[in-house]
Amino acid sequence: MTTTETPNGLHHRNIKSHQTEEISSHVGGHHNLHEEDLRQWEKHAQKVKLEVLEQVQDQLSHILDKALTESVQPFTKIQPTTNGKTTKTPSSRSQRMDDGKVFMDRPSLLDELFEINHIRTIYHMFIAVLLIFCLSTLAVDYIDEGRLVLEFDMLFFAFGKLQTVTLAWFVMFVYTLFVPYCSLVLWGSMYHRFPSKLGLSLGMGLLLSAVQYCVLGHFPIHVVVYHQLPPASRFIVILEQIRFLMKSYSFIRETVPVVMKNPTKEGESPRFPTFSSYLYFLFCPTLIYRESYPRNNHIRWKYVGVTLGMILGCLFYGYFILVRLCIPVFRPATNQPFSKRTMVLAVFHSILPGIMLLLLCFFAFLHCWLNLFGELLRFADRMFYKDWWNSTSFANYYRTWNVVVHDWLYYYGYRDFLSLSKRKCRTAAMLSVFIVSAVVHEYALTMGFGFFYPVMFCLFAVFGVVFNFTMNDKRQSPVFNVIMWACLFLGQGVQVCLYCQEWYAQIHCPRTGNSFLELVTPRSWSCSYQG
Repeated sequence: MTTTETPNGLHHRNIKSHQTEEISSHVGGHHNLHEEDLRQWEKHAQKVKLEVLEQVQDQLSHILDKALTESVQPFTKIQPTTNGKTTKTPSSRSQRMDDGKVFMDRPSLLDELFEINHIRTIYHMFIAVLLIFCLSTLAVDYIDEGRLVLEFDMLFFAFGKLQTVTLAWFVMFVYTLFVPYCSLVLWGSMYHRFPSKLGLSLGMGLLLSAVQYCVLGHFPIHVVVYHQLPPASRFIVILEQIRFLMKSYSFIRETVPVVMKNPTKEGESPRFPTFSSYLYFLFCPTLIYRESYPRNNHIRWKYVGVTLGMILGCLFYGYFILVRLCIPVFRPATNQPFSKRTMVLAVFHSILPGIMLLLLCFFAFLHCWLNLFGELLRFADRMFYKDWWNSTSFANYYRTWNVVVHDWLYYYGYRDFLSLSKRKCRTAAMLSVFIVSAVVHEYALTMGFGFFYPVMFCLFAVFGVVFNFTMNDKRQSPVFNVIMWACLFLGQGVQVCLYCQEWYAQIHCPRTGNSFLELVTPRSWSCSYQG
């Protein structure tokens, strides 16, 4: 009995174990499919989460901006002064005009970061590099010429003819101070009583535009070209020309709608911005006009002295970078039309001085220069830039690199374009702002260097637009911050290389005629000389 039952028992157990394996394999396969579905669902949920967060962030930002604007307005009626007394100022146009930029009391980001010892050490490292540049220049001068005297011939040359520069600036300043303000008062006093408001506005606008073209358009260019100003002096005149144009436009743009929307009663004279507020606006570090701004209670004279010292230090820093890293490379005894090899090597050699010059320009102007005027004028809103160095997209970089200019372009270019197109052409509005900015940058460089070589325009209007749409705010990975910095390094190398080559080509191979083709064709493409 037992011998016949054993094989049957084994057979049943084998069948049962086989069925168990099939069931377990089926369950395992089903479990794998379930895990795959979960992964797909998690990816989808993460994508939806990012989209929802982006929309919520935009809505919250709009709500908070509106709430902040409304909360700031009541406090603008009372402003502290230096002696502790309070003065009442009108609040209807003080902080907000047509839902515009809100000014508030806030320090510059680097001033806050320099309170941290780790960040301040980086600042000390740059000072140490400046000292090394000084020592290397002294050593080279002693070895080559047997002397220990630092000469700044190139610096004196670059800032030459300052008398002419001062006179040109004074003419532009006096014009900007009186003509736009008087034009507004004249137009505003007649606007609500004139039978044809449109005809009056068009006539006054065309007349003011014609005078603007003569004084702020043609006059600075004539001074730069006729007097053959050196490079730094050229840049002073041209940049001040652009600043006065932007300031006067902001003043007219912000005050005209207010006058139009507030008709005066019989026997009353129209209310215009005070002349002192306009004068203050011409010097304060912002391009957006307001009748009043948040003000500090006192001037920190120690801060003024330190900031002025940093500006001078940056000036000498830039001088040493050019003398030690650029001139020895791009001013050889002989020059041949560049080949691919020499071009690539020159670009990569220019990356270090290029990025150092970029950081110096940012620190010297956007931090030190603007904070210097902000402190002297007790201007409390010091957000002239944001943390652009942390950007993972070029869209964010363009918004945070220079907040002062970005605000002007955003409110008077992008937003006005959208309002005219009834918010239907966002891409066209963005492209128009990019093109205008690229043209103005290229104009400043062309007039400053004295030759036309649209390197900046191509990098800004072509590559800048492409990067703005491809590397947008959805790119949050640190990898994109590395890519952004790599692009900045390469772009600065290209600019320093090409502009230095063209500078010396213009010297050794001057133009033989004044035809349009010769004016716009870079000399470095065909120049060949031997010293």
